[in-house]
Amino acid sequence: MQYIPESELIINDRGAIYHLNLLPEELAGTVITVGDPDRVAAVSRYFDSIECRQQHREFVTHTGRIGRKRISVVSTGIGTDNIDIVMNELDALVNIDLSTRTVKTNSTALDIIRIGTAGSLQADIATDSFVASSHGIGIDNLLHFYRYENNEEEKQLLQAFITHTQLHDNIACPYISSASVGLIKHFVKDFHQGITVTCPGFYGPQGRVLRLGLNYPGLVDRLTDFSFGAHRISNFEMETAGIYGMGKLLGHHCLSLSAIVANRVNKTFSKDGASAVDSLIRRALEIISAE
Repeated sequence: MQYIPESELIINDRGAIYHLNLLPEELAGTVITVGDPDRVAAVSRYFDSIECRQQHREFVTHTGRIGRKRISVVSTGIGTDNIDIVMNELDALVNIDLSTRTVKTNSTALDIIRIGTAGSLQADIATDSFVASSHGIGIDNLLHFYRYENNEEEKQLLQAFITHTQLHDNIACPYISSASVGLIKHFVKDFHQGITVTCPGFYGPQGRVLRLGLNYPGLVDRLTDFSFGAHRISNFEMETAGIYGMGKLLGHHCLSLSAIVANRVNKTFSKDGASAVDSLIRRALEIISAE
């Protein structure tokens, strides 16, 4: 088996993978990702027990149980650059033997569920509501660094998106990936479903104007107006497409859930975003722990 050099797979002094500071036995088979490190405790406070707490930089992990269900919650920080780190290291913990630095013969698939916030791109998806993302379309560039193949539906949807939005290479070269069918089927009641667009920033890349002029001022309207068969764009944020794409490449089951804290069509913002996120956490854990 091919040996992975020390420069490519960094392991710290306690034998844990570098950025996440986790040992393989400290990670559960079901992983919840959150952007904000403080949100890890907001999730794990609903655990019946916590067996492990680790932190390195912005990457905080709590592993515990709800009933018999073992769950890890991991903070990623913001953006697909951090998603690249987290997804590769989660995968390494279950599919690479850290002691021999070789890939295991039999691969393990994790269930990875993002719980985060997002801005709605449809008037009828109100603030404080929930979205389960059927697809992630990335207008960042993460997945272009990996060998990736879309299925036929994804190819057609992506081409329709590019044609409609007229996003060209000087701004973005979009990519697409789908949610896990096995996971999203459990998140129907109380959830809108739609396409989530993942942006490489919060201001200009999401059409916000403060002091700088925009190169593509019509982006929000173009996203709102897009449809492909029964599909429409429900929201945008900064991680989903990266999670879906990396998850598919690595063989994991991924789903992104968002609490809507802003409606970009109605120009409204949640009066109590923390309460909306807490409601999403409790609903998601209810569903996850029942499986």
